[in-house]
Amino acid sequence: MSLELPDKLFRCWHPVAYSEEVDGSTPFAAKLLQEMIVIWRTADGAPHAMKDLCIHRGTALSLGHLADDCIVCPYHGWRYDPSGACTLIPQATNTNIPAKARLVSYQCQERYGLIWVALSDPVYPLPDIPELEDNTWQVIHTGPYAWECDASRQVENFTDFGHFPWVHPGLLGDIDRPLVPDHAVRVEGHVLHYELVRPEATNTEDFPIFANEEKETPERRSRYELHCPYTILLRLGWGGEKGMFYFFVSQPIAHDACRGYCIVARNYDLDEPERLIQEFENTIFSQDKRVVLSQRPEMVPFDLADELHLNFDAVAVNYRRTMQQEELSYYPAPTERS
Repeated sequence: MSLELPDKLFRCWHPVAYSEEVDGSTPFAAKLLQEMIVIWRTADGAPHAMKDLCIHRGTALSLGHLADDCIVCPYHGWRYDPSGACTLIPQATNTNIPAKARLVSYQCQERYGLIWVALSDPVYPLPDIPELEDNTWQVIHTGPYAWECDASRQVENFTDFGHFPWVHPGLLGDIDRPLVPDHAVRVEGHVLHYELVRPEATNTEDFPIFANEEKETPERRSRYELHCPYTILLRLGWGGEKGMFYFFVSQPIAHDACRGYCIVARNYDLDEPERLIQEFENTIFSQDKRVVLSQRPEMVPFDLADELHLNFDAVAVNYRRTMQQEELSYYPAPTERS
């Protein structure tokens, strides 16, 4: 089924890669909102984003290489500078390069260990996250997690409290304590704010990563910010000075494809290996993926009448309503795989 994307989605910053995935030696291919783009770095390390399509014969520039702060087409060697202008046509007998020999370039920035791209002038800024810019916190990249669903499904799953005891028993929830505490959602523009204290499973021998080991029935204090369309900030605490921070953001590739980036930071156990956090998140996201990919349609149905909602679904209800009010949801939602 053909879907028309709302203009405002193109005016948001979206992640397209972890910083380390774009190493500066070769171009990096990505897909954003059904558009193929190429990411590359100039010698100063600055990232750049362009349409992954040579104007000459439509070749993917991501198959090319970098030279003299330009990206070089693999087919005929045409070179393009960071502005998108063609600077060299090896086959030309003169130095006059046609004005049409120019690529579509996009706004691009690097922050929080991610490369971000906006396909049009961005309407929202990136959130301020001091934990990820403070060297007293250990920052760990996990994933990325490529799922065959819309980014909205990946984001809404991350905010769903009711599934923890059933999908992640013994890791994030306790099946004997399934009730979700009451919580209020405050909406400010495109940002949802909410917090709650909820039951949490004790640490396991395989994944001793949370600062709750002293309690037999630990409780987690969670403070969330959901920045529409697809960004979540989560600050965790257990009643002391130890804290953990989650930054999750999903890259909207298409209505049935997304790529999630989960960055974890903590101010304790700084000498513990990163792999424990990474393996834990790999396990959690694997458990989630199996369930979420069974959902139909592949994207969240933003019309509240399409699904049943109870009190513990307050975040989902407000997310769907805010996405509509901010003109970030798109229709019609597919009812089956197309």
